[in-house]
Amino acid sequence: MTGFPPVEETALQTTKTTINLDSQLPQVHEPRNAVMPLDLDWVASVQANTSAIERRAASLPGRRSVKKDYQAAWLCKSISLMDLTTLSGDDSEGRVRRLCAKARQPVSQDILEKLGMQGLTTGAVCVYHDMVETAVDALRGTNIPVAAVSTGFPAGLSPFHLRLQEIRESVAAGAKEIDIVISRRHALTGNWQALYDEMVEMREACGDAHVKAILATGELGTLRNVARASLVCMMAGADFIKTSTGKEPVNATLPVTLTMIRAIRDYETRTGFKVGYKPAGGISKAKDAIVYLALIKDELGDRWLQPDLFRFGASSLLGDIERQLEHHVTGAYSAQWRHAIG
Repeated sequence: MTGFPPVEETALQTTKTTINLDSQLPQVHEPRNAVMPLDLDWVASVQANTSAIERRAASLPGRRSVKKDYQAAWLCKSISLMDLTTLSGDDSEGRVRRLCAKARQPVSQDILEKLGMQGLTTGAVCVYHDMVETAVDALRGTNIPVAAVSTGFPAGLSPFHLRLQEIRESVAAGAKEIDIVISRRHALTGNWQALYDEMVEMREACGDAHVKAILATGELGTLRNVARASLVCMMAGADFIKTSTGKEPVNATLPVTLTMIRAIRDYETRTGFKVGYKPAGGISKAKDAIVYLALIKDELGDRWLQPDLFRFGASSLLGDIERQLEHHVTGAYSAQWRHAIG
């Protein structure tokens, strides 16, 4: 291992104290990001050095590796930061209830006991609006929030008043977090005022529910557009900015992540508000999760390694992490089918 400290200082023992198992909602720790006036001069000043960003991102996987207890600690941390997700056209109540059961018990009890990580859960469960009530019922008695993808997910092209109404209905059904999709055309045409106005109305429709703004970065064309859209959404009150719906041809990548979290860092420096970050789509391997956490730690610091400021949007990632933890405890890999979620 070179240049990469453990999660805190003492691997699994410390991880047990840093994963907050009783209070996982974003409003627990930090003042909520406030809507501020749109500063077009600030937006216009934002640039992205694509070649430098790509070089920095490409260097991460080779330099950031952890082994043994430290690796197990980081993987447990990854589980606590996971929005366990099902967003398929054939979702059913049974599948959502199985997903929620997995969120409550993400790793087999005997493995958790050997790791000293009893009580570990995922950060949230993310479903379509129609499945919010089912998920809320299945998670009753836990502190695991339900997140709903609303606003005409994934394209976000339904009539605007219907997108707002979908948000309100998801909140009324019990969703504590709303993942909304922006209108990509506003970013592609540089109509930042329209994007800001849209985001402000969506934030208002969410009420007390926290809003994650999905930028659909694979469809924004350039990293500069990604950086500017990130800033505009934060000015409009987004609690999180999120890479992707998971339905685009290109989803979360390290260059996009570096661009977005540096926008978060600059925003916090200038306004004092901490905004969360959620990479989603394409992160399916345990080793990839560790690389993302390493980048967050390097660029934003330990405070962002908590579920109120960082989430993985994941469906298959948990299965690979569970296999790696089982290998750490038993010395053998189990078959992938033994860790199915849905």
